[in-house]
Amino acid sequence: MEMILVALISALGAIMANKGIAVFNDGLRPIVPEHLEGRMTRGELAATSFAMSFGLVIGFGIPFSLTSSIVLIHSILLGTDIIGSFSPDGKKGTIISGVVGALYGVGLVSGLGAIVSLFEKLPVNFMDSLGQVSTPIVAAFAVFPALATAYQFGAKKGLLNLVLSLLARQLTVLIGPINMGTATINLNPEGMALIIGMIVLIVYATKEKPEEDAIDLSSVFGERVKRIRNNIFVFMLMGGLVAAATSYGIVSGDPISLNLASEGKLIDAGFAALARGIGFIPLIASTAIATGVYGPVGMTFVFAIGLFIRNPIISFIAGAAMAGLEVLLLEKLGSSMDKYPGMRSAGDNIRNAMSKLLEIALLVGGMNAANAIAPGLGFFVVAGLYILNEIAGTPVVRMAVGPISAILVGILANILSVIGLFNIPG
Repeated sequence: MEMILVALISALGAIMANKGIAVFNDGLRPIVPEHLEGRMTRGELAATSFAMSFGLVIGFGIPFSLTSSIVLIHSILLGTDIIGSFSPDGKKGTIISGVVGALYGVGLVSGLGAIVSLFEKLPVNFMDSLGQVSTPIVAAFAVFPALATAYQFGAKKGLLNLVLSLLARQLTVLIGPINMGTATINLNPEGMALIIGMIVLIVYATKEKPEEDAIDLSSVFGERVKRIRNNIFVFMLMGGLVAAATSYGIVSGDPISLNLASEGKLIDAGFAALARGIGFIPLIASTAIATGVYGPVGMTFVFAIGLFIRNPIISFIAGAAMAGLEVLLLEKLGSSMDKYPGMRSAGDNIRNAMSKLLEIALLVGGMNAANAIAPGLGFFVVAGLYILNEIAGTPVVRMAVGPISAILVGILANILSVIGLFNIPG
C-alpha cells in the first residue's frame, strides 16, 4: 500500500506539472504561465524547473527523510515538478510524465530504505543519534507567532506575544493532566503556547484596514481562477491520496510535523501542520489567482487531516473534500485578503518566522546529533561547515545544513573508525 500510494502521488504530481495545472515549487508557479501562453519554450521551462528544484531535493528533502521513517513530501513533489517540466507537451508527455513520475516515487522510497539499512550495518551506527536533530524543533516552533508579530508590528508587540505565550506554556505545565471522570486530558505546553501566540497575532493583523485603491485580485484574474476550478477533481484526487498517505505515516508536509509524527506525537504534529497551512494561505491563494497554476497539495491542510484522522479511507475522503473546498473558496479567500491586508502580510511573516526558527533549531539539533555520534568532533565539523556554507553564499539552504552535517559526521566517523582514528563512544 505504501508503494502504491507513493507511486500514485508521484505520477499525478508529474502529470499536473506537465499540464501546467499545479507545481509544488512556489517560485516556479509564476513562471509556468510563460510556457502555457507561448512566451517560453518547454526546454526553457525544464531548465528553470531543474535549476530551482534539484538542489532542494538533494539538500533539503532527502536529508530530512533520512532522519525518519517518514518521507518529506518535498522529496517527491519537487522531483515531479522536474519530471513534468521535462516531459513533452500533449498526450505523449502526459503518459511519459505519469510513468516516470511513478517510477521516481517508488525508486525514491526504496532507495531511502536501502540507505538507512546500509547505515545501520556500519561499524558506527549513527541512525539513533540522528533523531536528536529534531529535539529542539518542538520547543522552538511554538515561538513563531511571537516572532511573526515582531516582524510585522515591531519588537515590543512581539515581546508581549512572547511573554503571553510563555505564561500559557508554564501554566499548562503547572496544571498538568486534567482528569474528567475516567478520562485524562493531556495538554501539550508548546501547543498551548502556539495557540495563544496565534490568537494574539490574528488580533493585531485584523486591525489593519485596507487601502482605498486596493485591487481585487480575483476579479482581475477571473479566467485564471476558472482554469483552476476546471481541474477541481484532479486536486481532489491528489488531496485524498496525500491525506491517506499521511494517515499511513508515509509522508509529511514539513520538517516540524515530520519529526513530531516520527516520535508518535500525532496531535502535536497535526497542529503544527495546521499552523503551517494558515501561514501558507496568502502565498498559495495569491499566486494561484494571479497565475492560474495551483499547488498539488493546495494550501497543505490535507497533511493536518491525515495526522488528525488516523483512518486512511476516511482521511482520503476528508482530504479530497478539503482540496475541493479550497478550490471553490479560492476567489473568496482572495477577496478576504483584500479586506484584511494584515492577514496577507501575516502569512508572509509567519513563513519568514518559521524559516528563521527552523534554521536555528535544526542547526542546534544537528550539532547535538553530530556530537552524540562523535563527541567534540561533531561540534567541530558542523560549526565549520555552517560557516563555510555562509562564506560560499549558502549553496545549501541554511535549515538543511544541520541535518546534512550530522549525516556527514556519521559517515566521517565510520571512515575514521576503519583507519583507526576514531573510537566508538560507549
